[in-house]
Amino acid sequence: MSEVQGKIHRIGATQTVGNNGFTKRELVVVTEGQYPQYIALEFHKDKCSLLDGRKVGEQVHAYYNLNGRLWTSPKGEERCFNTLACWKMTALGAASPAPSGQVPDAEGSDLPL
Repeated sequence: MSEVQGKIHRIGATQTVGNNGFTKRELVVVTEGQYPQYIALEFHKDKCSLLDGRKVGEQVHAYYNLNGRLWTSPKGEERCFNTLACWKMTALGAASPAPSGQVPDAEGSDLPL
């Protein structure tokens, strides 16, 4: 299991691949730092719905598995493909503020005055 944090750069549409009804959806996140990286994550089958309601620019924490497979071309050339298959994603954000007009009462509590 691996994980990445970043800002949503692009959310792809759900695609159906092959004749068996396999569905996938791509998400691209960009990391922060001196050298930002664009990371493409794939969501498969029922995990495609994890992207519903997400928006470009949203900060997320994504958990994924690294999957790899070999493919042999008709000419006999072998090629390796890697996929970051995401299985969980949570939104990152600031803690929700206290409701407007309400201030915590410090009197009678352990809070310093």
